[in-house]
Amino acid sequence: MNARRWLLGAATHLLALGAGFALGVYLLPILIAPQAPSAQAVRSEAAAARYSGTFRRDLKDSDALHWGEGKVSVTPASVILDGELAPGPDYKLYLSPEYLETEADFHRLKPAMVRVGDVKTFNNFVVPLPPGVDPARYTTVVVWCETFGQFITAAKYR
Repeated sequence: MNARRWLLGAATHLLALGAGFALGVYLLPILIAPQAPSAQAVRSEAAAARYSGTFRRDLKDSDALHWGEGKVSVTPASVILDGELAPGPDYKLYLSPEYLETEADFHRLKPAMVRVGDVKTFNNFVVPLPPGVDPARYTTVVVWCETFGQFITAAKYR
């Protein structure tokens, strides 16, 4: 009987530890995220946009925990989101030469993509383009979670 009680106690403690860890992975990026740009700042930056597209929740590999929605604007100097992303760790922004909406497509196209930078906010963002990156050479903005290899969202902008 004591062994059974001990195993039950160990199992419940491990379950609680796992749930706490998972909750921490989800909440930590929210807690440490910097202040998101205001709607006015986003619209001001987006005024110089040459291209625009839309993040939608209904993409093939988007789900309840991995999604984005809102208007994406691409200027010669930055990529801007007036919208929202599901919170998560280690989001990276890429430009792709082809539209994609699955993890398999991301892996297939990654050699042809350019990594723009980190996405650190989940309500609106402005991510500067690295020097020498011409957005006219690409068609799609992609948000990808590097740590967990998860497709978050994509928007075709031209």
